[in-house]
Amino acid sequence: LRGPGGREDPHAWPLLAYLLTCCIYPLASSCAHTFSTMSTRARHICYFFDYAALSMYSLGSALAYSAYVFPAEWVNSTFHHCYVPIAVFNTVISTSLSCYSRFLEVERPRFSKVSRTLAFVYPYLFDSIPLFYRFYLCAAESCTEAAILVHYKHTVFAFLTCFIFASHLPERLAPGHFDYIGHSHQVFHVCGIIGTHFQMEAIMMDMAERHDRLLPASLLPSSLQTLGSMGICMAVSLAVIGLCSMSLRFMPEP
Repeated sequence: LRGPGGREDPHAWPLLAYLLTCCIYPLASSCAHTFSTMSTRARHICYFFDYAALSMYSLGSALAYSAYVFPAEWVNSTFHHCYVPIAVFNTVISTSLSCYSRFLEVERPRFSKVSRTLAFVYPYLFDSIPLFYRFYLCAAESCTEAAILVHYKHTVFAFLTCFIFASHLPERLAPGHFDYIGHSHQVFHVCGIIGTHFQMEAIMMDMAERHDRLLPASLLPSSLQTLGSMGICMAVSLAVIGLCSMSLRFMPEP
């Protein structure tokens, strides 16, 4: 808000929305880990909020990518215009599917794990389509953009985060030896935060380097559109959390 142009700069709003989600998802995860021990019901509700915050982070990434990361030849295309609305839809689906997966943990644990992983992998892959295309162009042609290397680092940590979450390494190789230090879920969080750091650096580099030639102010989402899309997702996510919380009494006990 205090940067060049301040809150009147239309280029700043997607970045602000993205940074807000970067703060929300680690906070929600910390709260989930802290308060989930209160009761079985509290555990489920805490992780409902955790999943919703992660879904909001995927929307924040989409808003930033739409404004700063899109390939120049895709700007103002049909896909560009549909990109954020589809990301809003993906956020709603991600929150719903990940929360629903908790109801499957007892009777169908493997399907629950697959559903939860898919709920977060799919929005990430969709958000990254413009970035993957830039990777392709960079491999096919000479690459001079400094931000691409940082985007590579973010992508490596994103895939590493997903692999660790799905594989349960290293504790599956030596059960009981990593319960306190070195557990996959700890490594998962560390890799996720490092990945977000590189993503943030790359987005800000793209914003600085492509500020004038990529998106004129007339094509940028307004503050109302940016915060409106986040508000819609937040309202729907809270409704999903409320519905799932009321449905907990029907969940089979472990």
